Amino acid sequence: MAMDNVDLAITAGPVPLEADVDGVMRVSGTRVTLDTVVAAFGEGATAEEIVLQYPSLGLANVYAVIAYYLQRRPQVEAYLRQRRVQADETQRQNEARFDPHGIRERLLGRRAEQGAAGHAAAGR
Repeated sequence: MAMDNVDLAITAGPVPLEADVDGVMRVSGTRVTLDTVVAAFGEGATAEEIVLQYPSLGLANVYAVIAYYLQRRPQVEAYLRQRRVQADETQRQNEARFDPHGIRERLLGRRAEQGAAGHAAAGR
């Protein structure tokens, strides 16, 4: 059987990743981060399962991001470590500015005050 002249040009397409204004790598056209896809893949999720978890992702894009990760694992792992350091530093700064100790009690106290004020206003 003769094959028709089928053009199956092998070309590498662009990696569907883009950096946002903060330098966070996201899957193009979505808010899903490279961190998220790599973490799900590292936990054993298949590309299909990742798409089910994050419907804004296309299957081809997930495979492309996984391939990018596998081909550049040391660089991606370094990026992920840097992101964790930045996240830890941001958390430390936030905790220094906004003391988390006693926040539950303060919120419950505020709720009780608002509830008491609401009951007093309703009783007039």
